[in-house]
Amino acid sequence: MVNFRIISKIIGSLLFIEAFFMSWCTIMAIFFHEDDQMAFLMSMLVTFGFGFIFLFFGRNAENALSRRDAYLLVTSVWVIFSLFGMLPFLIHGSITNLTDAYFETISGFTTTGATILDDVEWLPHGILFWRSLIQWVGGLGIVFFTIAILPSLVGGSVKVFAAEATGPIKAKMHPRLTTTAKWIWSIYLLLTIGCGVSFWVAGMNWYEALNYSMTTTATGGFAIHNASTEYFHSPTIDYISITYQFLAGINFTLLYMGIFKLRFRDMLKNSELKLYVSVVVAATVMLMFILFYQMGYDLERAFRCSLFQVVSFITTTGMFNDDAGQWPHVTWVILGVVMYLGACAGSTSGGFKCIRGVMLLKVLRNNFRQIIHPNAVLPVKVNGANVTRNRLIALFAFFILTIFMILVTATIMILAGIDNTNAITIALSCVSNVGPTLGTEIGPVMSWSILPDAIKWILCLLMLMGRLEIMTVLVLFTRSFWKEN
Repeated sequence: MVNFRIISKIIGSLLFIEAFFMSWCTIMAIFFHEDDQMAFLMSMLVTFGFGFIFLFFGRNAENALSRRDAYLLVTSVWVIFSLFGMLPFLIHGSITNLTDAYFETISGFTTTGATILDDVEWLPHGILFWRSLIQWVGGLGIVFFTIAILPSLVGGSVKVFAAEATGPIKAKMHPRLTTTAKWIWSIYLLLTIGCGVSFWVAGMNWYEALNYSMTTTATGGFAIHNASTEYFHSPTIDYISITYQFLAGINFTLLYMGIFKLRFRDMLKNSELKLYVSVVVAATVMLMFILFYQMGYDLERAFRCSLFQVVSFITTTGMFNDDAGQWPHVTWVILGVVMYLGACAGSTSGGFKCIRGVMLLKVLRNNFRQIIHPNAVLPVKVNGANVTRNRLIALFAFFILTIFMILVTATIMILAGIDNTNAITIALSCVSNVGPTLGTEIGPVMSWSILPDAIKWILCLLMLMGRLEIMTVLVLFTRSFWKEN
């Protein structure tokens, strides 16, 4: 059966880490002399207190996780982290509604970036920093972060990695997973620092650069200005944002090969990276053509706005430098496709993932060949390695489930009175962890505050399932998961 003691012990320790993050925001609040100091102090004390309670119930637990324990742990951590993460919003009064506070927090941790806040610019610096920080922590995974800094805390870390990591193929840089985790977080930290310094040099102040660098490399999209990066009206900042969003959408194993091993040739041969680049180029060209000829944009602006939106949607970042809701509807179809596809597995982005796109294309190609050569044995190979039958079955199961979840959620929202376009794109946005939607009532530059509370709770579940790639959450609702054998 499930070992609740070890799960409780790990959750308690993780709550200490969350309280430690809150202390950073307390320092930020003290530095700016604003009224959110007490909110973070109280949130920190409550989180510490519950951390001790969880540790008490988990005392004398063996530091070993079964696969069943790992799946329950990962889902529980994301739900509980979001529960305590909403405390600063509620205590300060930034958000007074429990549903809205939880929605905002889980949207942050899952790096979806959907917000119920109509005006973020009145919020104190500490609260804004907390929004950015929870996205940065959630970018690579809460438990994965723990494996990197406290490997002895999580026994059975390989099973946890399998439950939380994205993509059908879990690549490792090193035989020891803890070493792999440290390398990945080193790359993540390097990207964040590089992005922040670049923004600062381009004209942002240190606080703006810090926040935007965290939400850009996490591909989360929370902004500290209502107009996102459009607030700066700077092509330089737009191109910096495009660059780091794009890099954060690449598999971090490939970035490791390119940055630390200097194996650029192997990196460029990667099938997933080729598809990622190809989709970005093709979608940008199509959008640029439409904006140039139909919307009257000059060539540079058409290129920059098209590239920014394509990269923002495919990496599921959700930042914007233009209101795509005012673009012709055909552009929504293109952005909807790249939104669903997503960037690379093993990155901070959400979506279906390009590696699954590669596998699907290869399966389709083999089916066409099979028509001509019925007796041929045609294995599916990705980057020279055979894809097993089990992985192909999992691929189609994941594809069907995502489509099914989008349709069911969209249908519920339509019945609740939400227009068809918004219902479909909101569901697509949540399951892909994108954030912005495409429509008239709730466009890419608008908040989601007008949605009914019941719909918000459904979307919270959808965001969580999208971040943990559905199976990790759904398996908890199966009868076999809770059977002893």
